[in-house]
Amino acid sequence: MELLTFPEAAEALGLVVIDVHQLVRDGQLVYVQPDDEGRRIPADFVQDGQVVKSLPAVIRLLRDARFSDAEIVDWLFRSDDSLPGTPIGNLRDNRGTEIKRRAQVAGY
Repeated sequence: MELLTFPEAAEALGLVVIDVHQLVRDGQLVYVQPDDEGRRIPADFVQDGQVVKSLPAVIRLLRDARFSDAEIVDWLFRSDDSLPGTPIGNLRDNRGTEIKRRAQVAGY
């Protein structure tokens, strides 16, 4: 998984860094914090200069199911034999309906 610093994510989104912090606070993005590194945003969360469509909704559903941010990232990047690839890959391919449905039942 490729990770972006907040400044790199800001550049990819055409924003200033403070706006990326706001996206995280608003639950539009989540970050990981690898060992001895600062906070990082998975690069796959950004597509064509925007946050991947339906990602904020999936984050909200998983948080409602009491997933931590690290668990959300793990869930999004975990390969699933019943899907073509990973949940984030499906979101990037504009197949958000099924991923949102799965996120909705993930905590139950």
